[in-house]
Amino acid sequence: MAARTNPVPSVWARQPREPEQPSLSRAAIVREAVVMLDAEGIDALSMRKLATRLNAGATSLYRHVATKDELMELAVDEVFGEIALPPADSPNWRAAAVEAAQAFRATALRHPWLSSVLGQAGLVYLGPNLMSFSERLAALFAAAAFPEPARAIETLISYVVGMSTAEAAWLTAVARSGESETEFVARLMPAAEQATVGYEHLNGDSTAAAVDPAAARDAKFSYGLEVVLDGLALRLPR
Repeated sequence: MAARTNPVPSVWARQPREPEQPSLSRAAIVREAVVMLDAEGIDALSMRKLATRLNAGATSLYRHVATKDELMELAVDEVFGEIALPPADSPNWRAAAVEAAQAFRATALRHPWLSSVLGQAGLVYLGPNLMSFSERLAALFAAAAFPEPARAIETLISYVVGMSTAEAAWLTAVARSGESETEFVARLMPAAEQATVGYEHLNGDSTAAAVDPAAARDAKFSYGLEVVLDGLALRLPR
């Protein structure tokens, strides 16, 4: 008797089922899941709670999405559809890369759960929006004559994901405090300054962050991005 082949555990590896409830589409389920994730975070998302928000039974949801893992794959792909990228034939590859990185970061900060699940949300890279995003980035780097455009993309995306993960965690802590970011930083600043006393290289100027923390985050991201792009530029043929 032939061994049964295990199915690939991904929403992108199976055919969608026929809906039992015409008014309940997979698109509607995913949109509501994104709203719920943005408002309450990953831990609060469950198929049962989502069904309640949609005025449907949990079994109705399972006809469209087999598991919560599949739902996360779909949610990730949904928000990747929001990222606007410059055209591949942009005359300045570096300016276009900055635009792409900033667009990705902005989307990740609108959806604070996104960056933290990219490496664990199943076969998320097979989603149509993420595939389109990757293809457009690959075209941009290929047009710039990078010898290994895929490696350039991985480097750029790794930087953006790493920075936006830390940034989203920080903004989540700020939101939980009930204060504005400026108020939150001002309250923490005395303890931070006291903690760095005696550490010569850590006791830097924190005035900018205290006055305008959002601008300080922007500057920090831009500085690191320029360093990454400086390194990538060295890979271009001379």
